Amino acid sequence: MKLLRPSSLDELDGGVPLAGGTEVVPLLRDGLLAADVLVDVGAVVPAGIDGTRVGAGTTLAAIAADAQVPAALREACTLAASPQLRNMGTVAGNLLQATRCWYWRLDYPCRLHGGDRCHARDGEHREHAIFANDFCASAHPSDVAAALLALDAAVHTNRRAFPIAELYRLPTEDDRRTTTLEVGELILELEVPAADSSCYLKAMDRKRWAFPLVGVAAARIGGTARVALAGVAPVPWLLEGSLDDATPLPGTAYKLEIAKALHRRALTTLG
Repeated sequence: MKLLRPSSLDELDGGVPLAGGTEVVPLLRDGLLAADVLVDVGAVVPAGIDGTRVGAGTTLAAIAADAQVPAALREACTLAASPQLRNMGTVAGNLLQATRCWYWRLDYPCRLHGGDRCHARDGEHREHAIFANDFCASAHPSDVAAALLALDAAVHTNRRAFPIAELYRLPTEDDRRTTTLEVGELILELEVPAADSSCYLKAMDRKRWAFPLVGVAAARIGGTARVALAGVAPVPWLLEGSLDDATPLPGTAYKLEIAKALHRRALTTLG
């Protein structure tokens, strides 16, 4: 395996991008990601916060500590992972996390691995999805993605700019991907609008350092409230209808009750 360290975007030439490494390295270790070439993008991906602009290489710890960042994003970064991981992990890497579904992690021939069956639907699925879970019942683990979705952030790559909602897609029979990034496309920056008020609330199995069973991000911008959820669908989930539209599996019905409680609390916090 080779490690490349380009000094400009023009030098990018294939390979798997590597920044903080908190996502890529474990996937390589577990055999879930194969790479002949790793590309250290630390020198070419912006880092830091300038008003509403957040560099893709900014660590979660740096975002959590910056008062100019909307509360929902700061709180999501604070509640994500452990201090060590927050000091290493970048915001772009966090957005592109792979599912924590144990069937996928154990390399079962599930639909995300190209198989013809979602093992979670008939197996153990306590931590799985309650929305959009008919083809794949995995649950997206990113607190940060839910916060940015509620804040209606925009993504800037080396090729285009688009709303963060367009970064994600539900997997289908003919395309098992959960993001819309093209081969060679790299997230460079996020544009995060200022919010009149916002918050992120999270239910976990432990009080700290755990992935969300349910995360609820809420933001009020210009009189409009947006709510997004983590841990409830194969992608970060923008709540456009009612929570009663959920389709929980037998072992995930409890998540719906948690989501309703956090949703009420979040809207109260917004005022």
